[in-house]
Amino acid sequence: MTTEWTAPTIQRATEPYVAPEREMLEGWLDWHRHTLLTKCAGLTAAQLKSASVEPSNLTLLGLVRHMAEVERWWFRVFTGVAPDLDDIYCTPEQRDGDFENVAEADAERDFATFIAETEQARAAVKGVPLDHIYRHPTNGTEKNLRWIYVHMIEEYARHNGHADLLRERIDGVTGG
Repeated sequence: MTTEWTAPTIQRATEPYVAPEREMLEGWLDWHRHTLLTKCAGLTAAQLKSASVEPSNLTLLGLVRHMAEVERWWFRVFTGVAPDLDDIYCTPEQRDGDFENVAEADAERDFATFIAETEQARAAVKGVPLDHIYRHPTNGTEKNLRWIYVHMIEEYARHNGHADLLRERIDGVTGG
């Protein structure tokens, strides 16, 4: 008899209270990355795929998949480390494939993809100064690495709020 995969419990990083700027930004980003995984911990693949706030199709698994895409885009494609990488779940025909194609998704594989993307994101900018400027590949705007960190913290904070509501609707768990 096989058991259904469940999202693992993780040890969430503690955000830094006093630290230099780079350590503070990296620490808060890791805290938010871990918060998303904490919101999923202990849930089955079926629960992670549950769109629990009608009429929205937003799911916890969709959020994990979306953030894997966002990690890839900002830290590897946008920065030029790997500019030719394709999207993971999205296509030109289906720009929201990360959110929309969860019914048949492999949750365990998608979680592994998320972890791999965060590790590759860290490696992509390790040692790059916060003031380093990148040019957006499609619209030409300039943004520095500091902006990318702040944007990623904002992106996770917004989606972690969504994750709070989704998790509470699935099994009543709040907080964390």
